[in-house]
Amino acid sequence: MALLQNNKDLISTGMREFSILLDQQVMAADNPISEEAMVTVVDDWVNFYINYYRQKVTGEQQEQERALQELRQELNTLATPFLDKYRAFLKSL
Repeated sequence: MALLQNNKDLISTGMREFSILLDQQVMAADNPISEEAMVTVVDDWVNFYINYYRQKVTGEQQEQERALQELRQELNTLATPFLDKYRAFLKSL
């Protein structure tokens, strides 16, 4: 079963907004946080987006859960290169 168009649009919007959030992060050498802490921060951001969009997805419960699951997967996919970049940043210090 295909996702409802409204939910597809919400997923796209969430991905764009999350990408902007990741692009805005400044990695400062003067007081970096640990890799584990950054993973926790990114997980918290993903959960924040999921909770925000939970109120906006439409359709029956199964459709909503599937849309949120897809959004979570997409956000985690976007987060992976950011976390790789952060790991490289920590190694460069």
